[in-house]
Amino acid sequence: MGLANRILPGLIIGTVAACGEKAAPPPQPPPPSVAVVAARAAQVPVTVELPGRVNAVRVAQVRARVDGIVKKREFREGADVRQGQRLFKIDPEPYATNLASAQATLGRAQANVAAQVAQATRYQRLVDSNAVSRQDYDNAVAQQGQAEADVNSGKASVRGARINLGYTDVVAPITGRVGAAAVTEGAYVQGGAATLMATIQQIDPIYVDLNQSSVQGLRLRQDLASGRVQTAGPNRAKVTLLLEDGTQYPIAGTLQFSDVTVDPGTGSVTVRTLVPNPNHLLLPGMFVRGRVEQGVVEHALLVPQAGVAHDAQGQASALVVGRDGKVVQKTIQAPRTLGGDWVVTGGLEEGDRVIVAGLQKVKPGAPVRIAATPGPAP
Repeated sequence: MGLANRILPGLIIGTVAACGEKAAPPPQPPPPSVAVVAARAAQVPVTVELPGRVNAVRVAQVRARVDGIVKKREFREGADVRQGQRLFKIDPEPYATNLASAQATLGRAQANVAAQVAQATRYQRLVDSNAVSRQDYDNAVAQQGQAEADVNSGKASVRGARINLGYTDVVAPITGRVGAAAVTEGAYVQGGAATLMATIQQIDPIYVDLNQSSVQGLRLRQDLASGRVQTAGPNRAKVTLLLEDGTQYPIAGTLQFSDVTVDPGTGSVTVRTLVPNPNHLLLPGMFVRGRVEQGVVEHALLVPQAGVAHDAQGQASALVVGRDGKVVQKTIQAPRTLGGDWVVTGGLEEGDRVIVAGLQKVKPGAPVRIAATPGPAP
């Protein structure tokens, strides 16, 4: 009985003490880890993609300048020809005969000049001694002048006959690629009708004429005037071409000029580009698209595309890790991309740490742990 009385109070006291203790709270999970990239400033080119056509730098139509029968064609159709290279040979015999006749006429005129000069010289001595009349002397001087005029006329005839004989060699007026022959051997060509014989086009370098809408040009001029865009300069305005199959042409072109007249039918202006074409990949009439660097945005920020989201209305936003380690959502202006980055023109500051990985685990206002900070894209 005494033992029971001693045990029972101890059990009661232990039970009461156990009931008075509180359970320990569960441990808090660590903040989610994220990867961030610092927004970096860069000079960003302002580009526009325009449709266009390829045109030859020079086009020369080779035409007959004398009448005659084509004796020979001396080029391969579709080949490259040099300036001054003979393309056709017109029968030269009639023109060689005319040249010989003109030379003979000139020889007679020159011989007559010698005789008339000698006679005028003798008459000059005789007229002083009254051996001949003044009229005879004047006639001799006049005949000398006429003989000299005949010589000049003969020289002009020889020169004309030699030119016509030279025209029987039909040569390339420019260096370029010749197309199909318009006449064959045995054909009769006429200089008066300027018979077309072949066409040569210079295609290295080559022109690409792009069409830019007047609205695009107006917007660019306004951006340049406001200072939002700086001009790229005449030596920096490069043009990259995209061919009909979507591949990029390997050589950049240079902007030559932009037309000052808007086509009322299309509402566009012509932007001419000069492009090297050493392999003759670009051909006249080919359709291409050109990316023209029209200016430079001096103070844009680049952010990886993984760090920018768009809502249903198209508004862009980014999640940024603040100085306190908490997530901040910022609304940004990101009008376009450049490679793998968005070009941000507002809403961010240089150095802002934009979350690019682990976005699904965070929300604005929550703390995060930066697990990795990739370097900027090269």
